[in-house]
Parts: sequence; C-alpha cells; structure tokens
Amino acid sequence: MATYRSGNPALGENTFKGLESIDHDNVMTLQGTVNKTALLLLILFIPAIFVWNLFNATQDFASVAPLFYIGIFGGLITGVILAFRKNWAPFLSIAYAGLEGLAMGGLSAFMNAMYPGIVIQALLLTFGICFALLAIYTLRIIRPTENFKLMVGAATGGIALFYLVSFVLSFFGIRVPLIHDNSIWGIVFSLFVVVIASLNLVVDFDFIEQGAAHGAPKYMEWYGAFGLMVTLIWLYVEILRLLAKLRSRD
Repeated sequence: MATYRSGNPALGENTFKGLESIDHDNVMTLQGTVNKTALLLLILFIPAIFVWNLFNATQDFASVAPLFYIGIFGGLITGVILAFRKNWAPFLSIAYAGLEGLAMGGLSAFMNAMYPGIVIQALLLTFGICFALLAIYTLRIIRPTENFKLMVGAATGGIALFYLVSFVLSFFGIRVPLIHDNSIWGIVFSLFVVVIASLNLVVDFDFIEQGAAHGAPKYMEWYGAFGLMVTLIWLYVEILRLLAKLRSRD
C-alpha cells in the first residue's frame, strides 16, 4: 500500500487508512473534490464580505472583533473535531468555511484599511500560485517524492512550532522579530513561509489524487476539500503578512 504524507495537518499520513469504500459507485473522485472545494470557498466569501462591509461602515475593528474571534476559535475547534470525525466532513467542513469567512473578513478589512489594495493583491497571488502549481502538477512537471513530502512536512512542523513558541512568549511581553519585523530577515522569513505553504499545495494535490485512487468513501471529498482550504487560508494569510512588511518599508 502506498504511503500518504502531507505537511497539512488535516491531510495526515493515516487519513485514508481503513477508509476503503465498499460501494465502488460511491467513492471519492478528483472532480468531486474540486467541486466541493469551490463550494467551500464560496461559503467562506459570503460571511467574509459581510464582515468586510461591517468594518468599512464603522472603520473600527471593535465592531467586528466578536465575529473575528468567533471565526478564529470556532474554526480551530471545528477543524480539530473534523480531524477525528472525518465522516462528519459534509457538515463540519461547511461550518469551518463559514467560521473562517468571519475571521478572514475581519483580518482582510483591517489590513486593507492600513494598506489600501493589499487584499486584492494577496488574493490574486494566492489563487495565482494555486492554479500555477495545479497546472504544473497536472502536467506532471513536478511529482512529490517521499523525500519531498518529508521535507515539506518537517518544514511545516517547524514553522508551526516557531509560531506556537512566539504565541506563548507574547504572554510574557517577548516579541519574536522574524514574524512581525519588516527587516530584510523578517521579509526573508515570510518569503520562506510562503514558499513552504505553496509546496504544501503540491503535496495536497498528490494526496487527494492518491485518496481517489485508493477508493476512499464519497464523504472524503469534503474532507479533502477542507484540507485544501486549510492550506489556501494559510497561504493567503502569509502572503498578506509578507505584503504588509513590504508596504511598511515604503
């Protein structure tokens, strides 16, 4: 049996273990996963636009802060539950998309108020990278080997640990410069994180393709779409952070 690895925590090594579908006419497909990813993105954009408009009407983050934090912590809790209850994916992935829409709408509106036009730039770059890597993957120009997957997984884990340590240190008034600093090294760090997030897309494409070939049950299309969304949201946030650093140097 093939080994399934992904740096994405939602698409781990054992995600498809023991999930072979008995009904061979009702299995996970690539097209089904693509369709559900598009639907989840649409669901995400609806609350994001609502929060965006609410912020623009007040120009005060306090007006959207409750929705922002509901989105952040609600999305995190939903994602953790979904990781253990994959068969709930048709419902929880929709809830996750809606909650992340609240969070991304608040973050995007706030950042755009600070740096006008930054959100459209980040969106274009995020989807541009996604479609470019998908084309490269589809044409088999790049095929993730096991070493490639291990490298991406290790780098992703290292970044996650670095962010966690930074978060803990912030409670003691210690600010980690690389994450927020607009120095050359701070920009290089953000660029590195964007590259790793982008490479996770390649691993995710391969992972979903293998899951479809593995004959996973139909509901795993929702789970695969959820996992892909996790990477896309991470990539968008990191591109937004990188652009903010560059703009703040002007």
